[in-house]
Amino acid sequence: MRTGPRISYARSSDGVSLAFTVAGDGPVLVMVPWVPFSNLLAESEIPVLRGIFAQLERGLTLVRYDGRGTGHSQRDVTDLSLDAMVADLTAIVDRVDATSVCLLGQYNSCPHAIAYAARNPDRVARMALFGGTGRGWNAMRATQTQALLSLIEQDWDVFADTAAHQWMGWSAGDAGRAMAAAIRGAATPQIARATFQAASAADVTADLASVTAPTLVLHRRDMTQIPLEASRSLARDLPRGKLVILDGAHPTLFMENPEPVTSILEKFFSDGTEPASGTPGLADVGSGNLTPPSDGLSRREVEVLRLVASGESNREIARRLGLSEHTIERHIANLYRKIGARGRADATAYALRSGLA
Repeated sequence: MRTGPRISYARSSDGVSLAFTVAGDGPVLVMVPWVPFSNLLAESEIPVLRGIFAQLERGLTLVRYDGRGTGHSQRDVTDLSLDAMVADLTAIVDRVDATSVCLLGQYNSCPHAIAYAARNPDRVARMALFGGTGRGWNAMRATQTQALLSLIEQDWDVFADTAAHQWMGWSAGDAGRAMAAAIRGAATPQIARATFQAASAADVTADLASVTAPTLVLHRRDMTQIPLEASRSLARDLPRGKLVILDGAHPTLFMENPEPVTSILEKFFSDGTEPASGTPGLADVGSGNLTPPSDGLSRREVEVLRLVASGESNREIARRLGLSEHTIERHIANLYRKIGARGRADATAYALRSGLA
């Protein structure tokens, strides 16, 4: 009879108890939990995830933990803020007594990993991020994501079933049912709702420049939940960011073609080996820097055009780039003139035709 991983406990700065597991040998990798869905024991019962954990543990010390309010961590919590989540990550790193760690963040946990890395540059060796942005809302605003989240209010069971099968595939069978059960047991609808509200308000764009760790920003080529431009922008804004585009369209990191993805991460976290073009499972890899200007556009105008195409308002673009709205308006007017655009729709179409979005 198979037994689950041995659970230990850490205590965050506000006294919240956090469940975590440690397995494997090698450089320490902390999987920052994708709250509110972390559920240590239930995840270990899903064959594909169990295999991924085992593969990572062959070359790494894998640390997994349940976020506050979820799984086997303390459930009766009220503070679900970014600072509380970063304090939890701090408590876990301190508890495992690691001099330095690698971090893997997905979706809602990406801002938590970014903030920790920015505030503790000497303790983060390397980092990988999937499905996240510097602003929580940018990763959650897609129509299909909002439609899915609306089910939390309507029917928690339907939400869990829909989310599980959307992430694992509608033909997942027993594995999909197991994931649905893991989600259903991970948190209450009330905690889930409050966690997503806090996540949508998270903003670590000001922290990005302070992250010194080499960082892989992972994106699936044909996924629609997160625009490619959002991942490209994140890689560009991180001083040592590298955009890695994986084959496929699945909105999860490990549920499609998991072996090459896990291999890429194991090599990167073990010794810093970054994937090169031609690596199995890879569609493209780059620094995240802008492509050469076209039609006489300056690099700044290309940058603004990409953000326009991703749906950001003038105010959002100004805030992201640290410029005034008036300056952004001037850049937009200039690039419209150069590409012959009459408005944002024309500009977006141009960006798509030119491979800039």
